[in-house]
Amino acid sequence: MPHIVVISTGGTIASRWQGAGYAAEAAGLEVLAAGAIPEGVDVRVVDLFTVNSSRLTTAHQLELLRTVHEVLADPAVDGVVVTHGTDTLEESAFLLDLHHADRRPVVLTGAQKPLDAADGDAAGNLYDALLTASTGRDIGAVIAFGGLVHAARGTVKKHTVDVQAFADPTGLPLGRVQFGRVTWGRHHPRPEALPLPAAGVRPPRVDIVMHHCDADPVLFDAALAAGAEGIVLVGTGAGNATPDFAAAVGRAVAAGVVVAVSTRVAAGAVAPIYTGGGAVDLVEAGAVLAGTLRAGQARIAVLSALLSTPDRADRPAALRRIVDSTSELYLVDGVGK
Repeated sequence: MPHIVVISTGGTIASRWQGAGYAAEAAGLEVLAAGAIPEGVDVRVVDLFTVNSSRLTTAHQLELLRTVHEVLADPAVDGVVVTHGTDTLEESAFLLDLHHADRRPVVLTGAQKPLDAADGDAAGNLYDALLTASTGRDIGAVIAFGGLVHAARGTVKKHTVDVQAFADPTGLPLGRVQFGRVTWGRHHPRPEALPLPAAGVRPPRVDIVMHHCDADPVLFDAALAAGAEGIVLVGTGAGNATPDFAAAVGRAVAAGVVVAVSTRVAAGAVAPIYTGGGAVDLVEAGAVLAGTLRAGQARIAVLSALLSTPDRADRPAALRRIVDSTSELYLVDGVGK
């Protein structure tokens, strides 16, 4: 009989009406009781915390990461399900995946409708997650939601309220859950896992700054002044900004700050195509292109590079290795070879 541990962290799947809006309040056993458990699956619940995921901190996510590893230290456990709010689920999933070397799966799920909604999606998503956790192997950390199973890398929340909330805009799902079984559509190669951050480590500050018309590096420089050890610059197009941003990136990198470049465009990879403050100049200034990772997951990549690399000089190379091992390769007319 498969033994699955459910780690409850809150989110809409644990939310109830508070008089002026919904907030997470239900314990894990209450969430579990709202739906059916797949036949022959034994479940144990760990209540880690109960918060709306928009309020999660890096400290929360590192606690979740350590808890998953502690649970999997028990050889009797066959898989882990994490119930999580959808707002930042993609970030937690990617963090767990980067540090996951076990054959046993970690499956994240949640809901777009609150626990007590008559037409809610909590029960179905939880059932699918339990089924995926009890049958999957060598899939890393994945997201089971709306009848689909997505790889953690590259998957983002694509709709604010629709029950089909997640997708990888540049790729395809790993599998589909239907008729009481998981059908796998493609193999997802597993990169080498990063070491687990030490207990009690101080999470470094990693900020996100977006480029737009009339943007200047004021907020970028403010992040540096606030003590950021890493910054994600969300560029336009294939990862473009301005000469002023390129100069700011150069100053940051010279000071030992890791800078990644993502894009505000929904699909596709960043690529060094343009000068004039574009990705060509940002790379020349020392930034690392984030491949197909969007802002939230690019930030997690920077965070994990910082946590796993004590020597500041080695951190940009560590980030490049993370991006290279987690992003599909998309070339534009040979650019990026």
